[in-house]
Amino acid sequence: MTPTRPVLNVEPRAERGPAVSWEETPCPLCGTDAGAPVLEAPDPLPADGTGLVFAVVRCPRCDLTYTNPRPDADDIGRFYPADYRPHRRPAKMRESRAPRTFWARLFGRPCAERRGVLPWPGPGRLLDFGCGGGSFLKIMADQGWAVTGLDAAVGAVDHIRTQHGLAALVGTLPHPELSPGSFDVVTMWHSLEHVHQPLAILRAAYELLVPGGKLVVATPNIASLPYRLFGRSWFGLDLPRHLTHFTPPTLATMLQTAGFRTEPVRLIRHSDWLRSSAKLARRRASGGFLARALTWKPAAKAVAWLCYAAGAADCMMCVAQRPR
Repeated sequence: MTPTRPVLNVEPRAERGPAVSWEETPCPLCGTDAGAPVLEAPDPLPADGTGLVFAVVRCPRCDLTYTNPRPDADDIGRFYPADYRPHRRPAKMRESRAPRTFWARLFGRPCAERRGVLPWPGPGRLLDFGCGGGSFLKIMADQGWAVTGLDAAVGAVDHIRTQHGLAALVGTLPHPELSPGSFDVVTMWHSLEHVHQPLAILRAAYELLVPGGKLVVATPNIASLPYRLFGRSWFGLDLPRHLTHFTPPTLATMLQTAGFRTEPVRLIRHSDWLRSSAKLARRRASGGFLARALTWKPAAKAVAWLCYAAGAADCMMCVAQRPR
């Protein structure tokens, strides 16, 4: 079944600027054309509910879920507002602490685990793909790492250079200013789901790593309990900016297809996502009592732990290695 094109539920496009260029894509992992419809959901960023509606499909061959049709690479930037949260300048930089292993295992690893904790035996050379406002780069630089940021947002890169004095590049992978074998670690904190060709990005990251180098990838988990609870209002969808919607098996498979040796995918609890999903559901007059309850921070934290304990948290991380 061919998915429908995005629905325009606002005034005619001619009154809102040039038309968006759309593309239909085969599966980003295996290339199969016939994606089966999963859901349709609107862009959540327009607070008045006037966002376009986008289709999400699942590949019948490899089970990867992805947005299709989608804005093409030239026009996807039009769906990123100037104040898009990951590109904002951090209000205050805080020192990081490594999580205590016992409690991390018991209560789930918070997304802040990424701050200062990397699978490498000491400071090395780090590339942060999709570096956003640069908070992670600053933390790692303060710990002695030689850091480079890479992001498509010109303003975010300029901020990193001028305010933090750190190396940062505009663009994507492969990048002409980055040489093969020039990094010990590459990180992708919630950036892989944003790109049009994720497998090509991972293969380019593979080439940038030294033999034995590590890649760390964190993405939303569409096989999660919060997704099943909230569906089209799940915060992790973020259509159309999220183009690929991973599960633990499909994330591992894509990394392995790119040549990496993967460690087991680890789940991460993220109570703020639950609260954001609940608020979005309430804004759309759905979710009922559960949505009302989960806007309360203690309830969201408790349910986030339960999702983690059940093996169904809505955020995940995988460490992969380029073989020696």
